[in-house]
Amino acid sequence: MTSQDTASHSYSLPLVIFALAIGGFCIGTTEFVAMGLIQEIAADLKVSIPSAGHFITAYALGVTVGAPALAILGAKLPRKTLLLGLMLFYGLANAMTAFADSSTTMLLSRFIAGLPHGAYFGIASLVAADLAGQHRRATAIAQVMMGLTIANVIGVPFATWLGQSFGWRTGFEFSAMIALATIFAISFCVPRIAPHASASYRSELAGFKNINMWLTLAIGAIGFGGMFSVYSYASPILTEYTGASIKVVPMALAVFGTGMVIGGLVAGWLADKHLNKTIVAVLVSSAIAFVIAAFSMTQLYSAVAALFLIGFTVTGLAGVLQIRLIDVAGEAQALAASLNHSAFNAANALGAFLGGFVISQQMGWVAPVWVGLFLSLSGLAVFKLALTVEARTN
Repeated sequence: MTSQDTASHSYSLPLVIFALAIGGFCIGTTEFVAMGLIQEIAADLKVSIPSAGHFITAYALGVTVGAPALAILGAKLPRKTLLLGLMLFYGLANAMTAFADSSTTMLLSRFIAGLPHGAYFGIASLVAADLAGQHRRATAIAQVMMGLTIANVIGVPFATWLGQSFGWRTGFEFSAMIALATIFAISFCVPRIAPHASASYRSELAGFKNINMWLTLAIGAIGFGGMFSVYSYASPILTEYTGASIKVVPMALAVFGTGMVIGGLVAGWLADKHLNKTIVAVLVSSAIAFVIAAFSMTQLYSAVAALFLIGFTVTGLAGVLQIRLIDVAGEAQALAASLNHSAFNAANALGAFLGGFVISQQMGWVAPVWVGLFLSLSGLAVFKLALTVEARTN
């Protein structure tokens, strides 16, 4: 947004970030509550737990498809209008999930619900970065993303409790209500921001030829997958391996989410100082966290501490890679920002699939943790490749 655009609209940056973060809270609650209620959903729809993991995968695939498509189609729309439309779509789609009565309708509704996810976060990140300025953009994006991570402290445990107490469908009904609240918050708090003068379908499509963008996306698609390989199956790991009561799961997910909130803010603060070093630090520390977790799941307190550590180390990757994409994307800003969340939901799909695969192959309930280690180290290798290619192309 140009300075003239900024001057022509009265707004409060904290309120803008708060409104956008409510949307992140809504999306985070909805995305992760499916993992917290995986056992209840599987029992009601009469499928196995690994098969119920396919519902998580369907949502992630919806994000992967919807993010680039909606970002390109909305390239010429005012960003506030686009955000409102995306959140309306999201609320209605999750209301559909609450009425799903078979594994087929559940798969379809989760895929549809995933479509606006990436585009919302991508456009919200661009709005926050534009309004915050060059030297605080990583922190502003991290604060928007904090809505997603706070969802794991408050929204997911509460929605999981609702689902356990009143049926899993109430968790998704709760999410639809938050979507409505987001629409009101954006309407009143976010200024009208005109599309950039250079915004066009052609400039966004040109981003598909950008190798630096694709390699950055690959870092997230692989390196972030480890968190989902564990998070997707945290409930059965705690109950079947650690021996905890099912009633402990919401508390454990809240601790996991607390780690995500703190880790995301710390990574954003560090990224404003040195972006590439922060990416390396996140990937290395997450690999270490998975090793520690693999040996900590036998006792409840050490298992919960390990979940906190995984959340703290891995989550910051989302915001820091968003900044790297802004830097390498050229004119395809909306496409790149939205594809970041396609990448992380590809990580969601990959992590949930690999975690379910190793469990189904009788490798044990801790096997998804070792999957996390492998994916973090693989993401680090891709980042090294990305730096090499960037040096040669610049």
